[in-house]
Amino acid sequence: MRITDWPEDERPREKLLNHGPEALTNAELLAIFLRTGIPGKSAVDLARDLLADLDGLRGLFSATEDRFCEAKGLGRAKFAQLQAVLEMSRRYLYDEIKGRDVIASPEATRDYLKLRLHGYPYEVFAGLFLDNRHRVISYQELFRGTIDGASVHPREVVRAALKVNAAAMIFAHNHPSGVAEPSQSDLRITQRLKEALALVDVRVLDHFIVGEGEGTSLAERGLI
Repeated sequence: MRITDWPEDERPREKLLNHGPEALTNAELLAIFLRTGIPGKSAVDLARDLLADLDGLRGLFSATEDRFCEAKGLGRAKFAQLQAVLEMSRRYLYDEIKGRDVIASPEATRDYLKLRLHGYPYEVFAGLFLDNRHRVISYQELFRGTIDGASVHPREVVRAALKVNAAAMIFAHNHPSGVAEPSQSDLRITQRLKEALALVDVRVLDHFIVGEGEGTSLAERGLI
């Protein structure tokens, strides 16, 4: 049965307009993005199959172009649309924190860092550079590594902080495994960075680890 033949309140688009996007399942939201199905499958059916095949939204958003286009009914145009949606989301969240006190908006900061670093198949170590009122100056991906680690060089971090005249920093990196628990290596490099940056009067406010779920803040754990 085509979606247009469904009761109006069950159609994803009308359901969203009448009840808000939070009322929709992941498959229904994706169906609105897909717009059409394929012979024998509605857009919702196609969305369910795609989410099952790619292991949910995380797999969908991190899929390579080749992997995404393997699914029947999808192609490069849909992949480009998905990447555009993701980038608009990142830019929206960056606008939410740019020039604002990140201490006063921790949820927006956390959401931005999660969206920036989520889905990488390798570790990425990044930093938010802040002024003396804890307002965001810039975000930079500082180091890239492998699936199980990234080499972080305090000297390069200090140089980057001085270049933008930062007074404070928040670090973040992802765990491709999805497990957001800090390792002993994470704790050691955080301490080394804190000591190196203290020599040039730059404070380290937090180190956020991105994985599945909410992620982990070392500051909230009392580890900074």
